[in-house]
Amino acid sequence: MKLSVPKRFTLLKGFVLLFLAISLLLRVIFLIWNFSETDHALVALATIFLTGLFYDIGTVSFFALVGALYFLAMPKKFIGSLADRMLCYTGFTLGVLIIFFSFFAEITFWDEFQRRFNFIAVDYLIYTYEVVKNINESYPLPILIGGMGILVVVTVLLFKKFGLFKSTFESKAVFKIRLVPSVIVLGVAVIFALFIKNESAELSENRYNNEISKAGIYSFFAAFRNNELSYPEFYKTEPIEEAFLKVNDNIKTLQDSMYAPASSINRYVTNDGEEKKPNVIFICIESLSAKYLGAFGNPEPLTPTLDSLTQVGLSFDNLFATGTRTVRGMEAITLSIPPTPGRSIVKREKNNNLFTIGEVFETKGYTRTFFYGGDGYFDNMDKYFSSNGFDIVDRGRGFLPTGDIVTTRKNIEDDEVTFENAWGVCDGDIYRKVLKEADLAFETGKPFFDFIMTTSNHKPYTYPDHKIDIPSGTGRNGAVRYTDYAIQEFLKSAKQKPWFKNTVFVIMADHCASSAGRWELDVANYHIPTIIVNLENGAQEHIKKLCSQIDVFPTLFAQLGWRYESNLFGKDVMKMGKTDERAFIGNYRKLGLLKGSELMVLGDQKQANFYQWNSVDNSLQSMPMNDGFLKETISYFQVADYLYSNNGLTLKASK
Repeated sequence: MKLSVPKRFTLLKGFVLLFLAISLLLRVIFLIWNFSETDHALVALATIFLTGLFYDIGTVSFFALVGALYFLAMPKKFIGSLADRMLCYTGFTLGVLIIFFSFFAEITFWDEFQRRFNFIAVDYLIYTYEVVKNINESYPLPILIGGMGILVVVTVLLFKKFGLFKSTFESKAVFKIRLVPSVIVLGVAVIFALFIKNESAELSENRYNNEISKAGIYSFFAAFRNNELSYPEFYKTEPIEEAFLKVNDNIKTLQDSMYAPASSINRYVTNDGEEKKPNVIFICIESLSAKYLGAFGNPEPLTPTLDSLTQVGLSFDNLFATGTRTVRGMEAITLSIPPTPGRSIVKREKNNNLFTIGEVFETKGYTRTFFYGGDGYFDNMDKYFSSNGFDIVDRGRGFLPTGDIVTTRKNIEDDEVTFENAWGVCDGDIYRKVLKEADLAFETGKPFFDFIMTTSNHKPYTYPDHKIDIPSGTGRNGAVRYTDYAIQEFLKSAKQKPWFKNTVFVIMADHCASSAGRWELDVANYHIPTIIVNLENGAQEHIKKLCSQIDVFPTLFAQLGWRYESNLFGKDVMKMGKTDERAFIGNYRKLGLLKGSELMVLGDQKQANFYQWNSVDNSLQSMPMNDGFLKETISYFQVADYLYSNNGLTLKASK
């Protein structure tokens, strides 16, 4: 018996071939787009396209399964009926629409992240208001939608012209004949659903090769399933008691008193000098890589204000972000914790009543306020900060949770806004709101801690006209320049306030402008600027020690002479010896510990890779495994995950 596709499945066969063709085209586009970053030897290219075809077949099998089961279940006498025709036309049109929508969506996503769909794309489904508005402001959305509609109509008409619909409706194949292709499609779908992991496409050391090999839709659903990863299940582990001993040995100083080192990192931190309690204003700048600052070698005059501040305060010249998202930066800053796999703790369950830096400020008598120019509902920021004791000032529509911690919320009113885009009000507007609230806080006589999250340095890179000499919406350089300008104006206004002399300003990026690179963790794309200015003693220093986002506030607390209970992983950078220097970097799957020029990376298939990092060309060279370094790396990340999973980050855990 000759094996062939029954005519009833002609339309489905055409759909599968269309999907494979569009996927191939997209893969070619990405390859050309980043050709200089890929390994393009013949074997590498063959691997990309063969692996890609394999995953494309798996992806389209899920779509084809719906059609195959329909064609199988439709009674022979109803084939070609009006109902059959309507369902086939509707289903085919919807499927083609998904194909073309995915095509354009992947291109825009790649433009931003140089990756296939991942957990960020999953998050974007939740925050449709901000995301759709941002896309509309960043791209010619009417043209994209119109073009997509035209492509769908043309495709349907072509399939009809070439007789694919006619063959499908005229077929009178019996059930047994229709069963064969249906079983094949079902088998492929089951195999991919149960046994094929998205990360199995990562056959190269070059990240671009791996990403191009993947299928976007398959990657999306893989990320949907794996937004949170169990560390013990997916990563290398050590006996937990040994991991705690290693971490406590690394984070404590001679002055610290440990409480229960066998099962926690709780300790009493002692710093020298008289305790000072200045106001603290922390500016968390959206997506600001160190490479944009003249102080780090950028030849363009984009950041004259920040460059000047590095010369009058404490400038952390070798500091690295822990992740690639704003919420990951917030996690590192507030919890002073290495990154954990999956989504940030800011967006997880069990993220309330935690021991944050806000708790340290609270014990010293400070008020705590989180300022955001957009809607704090985005990325769960308002609920995270409010459920951990911060008051909220935002442009929000969200609702604060009720519970033991009572916080207040203030909106940025319309008459306080001079410019607004998809992500919120411009930096100038949020800073003016901060000044207004600082005046009110000063009148109470209590010191205040303000955490400001900016928005202007984000696509679509729009800001008020006539503030700087780069037109709004023309690219990130303009957004960086406006970001710097807004900080200049803010500090200029703050200097006129009676509270200025007793206020310390901390300025740091949440993450870099891009984490994309050819390596599984691209080290240079975690390097961010951090500055502390206006300390009472006028401290000025370029700190060259390798350190992390998690160390900034423990360092500030030391500068202020504070003594406090802590379960923070961060350390006072000024007290670090050469062997203490380290930085944590990661994304939602890869976790890295950088010490000097050595990098250990843990992967979610219980893998570990050890590299030598060349800071000159930002390359990674594989090295023989260092077992001692591996155990240290595992200990940090395993303990961080253990504490979160076992309520070890809560307020009561530090009492």
